[in-house]
Amino acid sequence: MSSSKSVTLPNMANYWVPFTANRQFKSMPRLFKAAKGNYFTSIDDREILDSTAGLWCVPAGHGRAEIATAVGNQLMTLDYAPAFQSSHPLAFEAAERLAEYMPAGLDRIFFTNSGSECADTALKIALAYHRVTGNPLRNKLIGRERGYHGVNFGGIAVGGIAGNRKAFGNSLAGVDHIRHPLDIAKNAFTKGVPADGGIALANEFEQRMMTLHDPATIAALIIEPMQGSAGVIVPPAAYLKRLREICTKHGILLIFDEVITGFGRLGTKFGADYFDVIPDILTCAKGLTNGVVPMGAVAVKRDIYDAFMENSAAGAIELPHGYTYSAIPIACAAAIATLNIFATEKLEDRAATLSTYFETAAHSLKGLPMVKDIRNIGLVAGIEFEPIAGKPGALAFATYLKCYEMGVHVRFTGDIIAISPPLTIEKYEIDRIFNTLSDAIKFVIAQGEAGLDANSYLKNEQAWAMHNQQNT
Repeated sequence: MSSSKSVTLPNMANYWVPFTANRQFKSMPRLFKAAKGNYFTSIDDREILDSTAGLWCVPAGHGRAEIATAVGNQLMTLDYAPAFQSSHPLAFEAAERLAEYMPAGLDRIFFTNSGSECADTALKIALAYHRVTGNPLRNKLIGRERGYHGVNFGGIAVGGIAGNRKAFGNSLAGVDHIRHPLDIAKNAFTKGVPADGGIALANEFEQRMMTLHDPATIAALIIEPMQGSAGVIVPPAAYLKRLREICTKHGILLIFDEVITGFGRLGTKFGADYFDVIPDILTCAKGLTNGVVPMGAVAVKRDIYDAFMENSAAGAIELPHGYTYSAIPIACAAAIATLNIFATEKLEDRAATLSTYFETAAHSLKGLPMVKDIRNIGLVAGIEFEPIAGKPGALAFATYLKCYEMGVHVRFTGDIIAISPPLTIEKYEIDRIFNTLSDAIKFVIAQGEAGLDANSYLKNEQAWAMHNQQNT
């Protein structure tokens, strides 16, 4: 439970908290003031187990001295170098190191500052590639239902989550979507990758898209190997391989958004390695710097990069795109330090070794009231609840709040709880995560309607917020 001691909150009026119900949050703020290893420290000095690796972005655990030292030293050596028309040696070193970490052939690296920027960068590269190679009519982009590719206009256009774009009016033209692979009716409580239906589902892309669009007009298909933000949707066997074959057959670039699945989350370096499918373009962010400094990267096959170099006018800017903070020195230092940790500690192997134990723990929740499905792959799991009429997401949110009271931070999205701990997690901590989830679910449901009321939780946080409002 939260501490009953008096806590002084900051003035919360000015900060517009992203992707958050601000009025609700500011009435019962969940604030962290420190982190180390697999734990946060809350503002009232409680230790909170991090079962979400921050926001999927801290695979090596919090407070890594190696990264902090590298960033601090870099700040005092070269804090910034212009990203356009000049650069610095660490940018090239970071690109070389990341190219070595990538799946085979993806060895040309374009740095961004986030997964959202990566998605839009990848889409622009795809469109520009077809134009520079003499195929300007290839200008359609295909995403997937329930896909998440960040929050910029390109990403929300190819993304398949309606709530992320309905507030913003018209989006990009020339975008369509394929069906997502979640089939609870057939695959509920599957452990790992569903065995059946992958090829048939992938063939729908060819059948449906080729009926609606001339394949010669499609520039790229962008998908996540495992859909994380939409609630841990694991593709069936052979699905991604078949999509790769279809894209190759029709000259369509295949883009993997690996912002979540990269850096060991599935027990391999990338989802491309797990599923043995190499895309033409791969995006990553989050774990690239262990969440310390914003950074993303778009890796492309060499022939894509070479097409720009060979078909652009002499002296021309081959790709008129970039960001002020692309490859900022401190981000490069953080990325290199993070890659060093992965190389030394073999975190991908550690995740693979723990994945069976994690799977068993996750599926121990089967049979609890209202649990509709459990999905898992590597060190990620999604627990989906039966929907409650008129109260979408209420059970998941209440469960999240109860877990926070009990000292475990989980993630909720809609009617789904997502678990994705740091790869440094220990078995006893895995047990604690899922035991706490079990107790929280039972508690919330036992309270009936009152259990779904967010105001039933975090009473101390509510008192602090009320006191804060009275004094500001």
